[in-house]
Amino acid sequence: MSNHRVNHEPAFLLAATPWRESSLWLEIYSRRYGRVALLARSARKRMSELRGVLVPFVPVNLSWYGSQELKTLHRAEWLGGWPQPQGAALFSGLYVNEIMLKLTAREDPQPELYDALADILRAVCTENNHIAALRRFEWRLLSLIGHAPDLRCDSSGQAVSPEQHYRIAPQEPPHAVSDTADNAPDGLTVSGETLLQLHEGRFSDGQSLQQALHITRLLLDFHLPEGIQSRQVLRQLRQLQNS
Repeated sequence: MSNHRVNHEPAFLLAATPWRESSLWLEIYSRRYGRVALLARSARKRMSELRGVLVPFVPVNLSWYGSQELKTLHRAEWLGGWPQPQGAALFSGLYVNEIMLKLTAREDPQPELYDALADILRAVCTENNHIAALRRFEWRLLSLIGHAPDLRCDSSGQAVSPEQHYRIAPQEPPHAVSDTADNAPDGLTVSGETLLQLHEGRFSDGQSLQQALHITRLLLDFHLPEGIQSRQVLRQLRQLQNS
């Protein structure tokens, strides 16, 4: 097999796991190659030039080579651009990286998803309130990997109306309902206005944001039945703070 080389590829580090005595197994998401597994040899040694470069949440340029599933990292350049997240924002960044790891396939390039990842990590690291940005990212991710319905049309092919209510369930298009309390165990009822705002990524008020959260959480939980660890840790910390 040819020893394929990639040079100066923009990417984000999603996870780093110790490998053997001094190396790291990296999972990264790159713009042109999607999610890639890289071996960073000797990256854990004290004098390694990679120690201060291989950090999550900020953009980096990576170069690698190899023909197998696990490539070898050749060079890493820190691009900077924004600071590391602190406090609750750190958990948002961990959450974003976790669902990217769990929902994306290796070497399935989607430049639009890379751009969406860059947008949300920039928001998490630089904006005090990034809740709306999280909802936009969740929906963009679900849409690009084929796990989200088209929110512009209902199950009968009619355009979604802002005044109508709809039942949302995994793997189904929106279904118009007359009773706003019509929530089956595997679905929920929301306004058409919320569906249209979620599709556009623009939210007019806190209620729409809350309903958007219920929609994305419903679909994410369906496709990740094992749960989302970062969300569980944050919930436990909040319970400890309130006790």
